[in-house]
Amino acid sequence: QVQLVESGGGLVQTGGSLRVSCAASSSIFSFNNMGWYRQAPGKQRELVAAITRGGTTNYADSVKGRFTISRDIAQNTMYLQMNSLKPEDTAVYYCNAVLALATYWGQGTQVTVSS
Repeated sequence: QVQLVESGGGLVQTGGSLRVSCAASSSIFSFNNMGWYRQAPGKQRELVAAITRGGTTNYADSVKGRFTISRDIAQNTMYLQMNSLKPEDTAVYYCNAVLALATYWGQGTQVTVSS
């Protein structure tokens, strides 16, 4: 059973930066894909950024140029660096990992951007 634990959320002002982390209980290099999703109140969960085993990344249009997904394979940790934050980025951010046919989720970390 894979466990994913997010950390690093918090309250930040508009235009500020925040980095959230996702620590995995097993080697992240074994995952087919990893990603960050977010869910705002009353809205559906949406993909923010993803990274494949080979290191290819993709981003939602709303965060391109502001967010950067990365990973530290040695530390079994994935990151999401968020810059130029906007109030509409406020949401619970979830870590996701796909291993073979199984999908795993973290418990989420709250990011709040004040205007």
